Amino acid sequence: MPGPTVAVAADYFRSYSVVGLLAAVGVLFVAVAFGASRLLRPVVPTPEKLLTYECGVDPVGEGWAHTQVRYYVYAFLYVIFAVDSVFLFPWATVFAAPGYGATTLVEMFVFLGFLAVGLLYAYKKGVLSWT
Repeated sequence: MPGPTVAVAADYFRSYSVVGLLAAVGVLFVAVAFGASRLLRPVVPTPEKLLTYECGVDPVGEGWAHTQVRYYVYAFLYVIFAVDSVFLFPWATVFAAPGYGATTLVEMFVFLGFLAVGLLYAYKKGVLSWT
């Protein structure tokens, strides 16, 4: 006779079977959409269609271009701090819950300390100076 543990495990896996079924339906939907587009689209290759398209201008010269790394560094720093700021919102809701105040506060200051060290490192390396 199955015990209560088996029943709990069955309910647990049943809830994940719904997720698996939804994922399978999603993959099937995408596969059908790609297959239908492949069957229904016209295929008429011409030299103009096979030419590389770049902002409406015919490509001239080499494909290599010199770009400055600092733009990527600024974008990378922005992404880091934007993602980290997203973590502040759940922290604020947990901090408001009773019994989690001091622990959550210490953990968040450790987290913000790591961010501050990373920002200080970037500043000392001269990454943040725009010249």
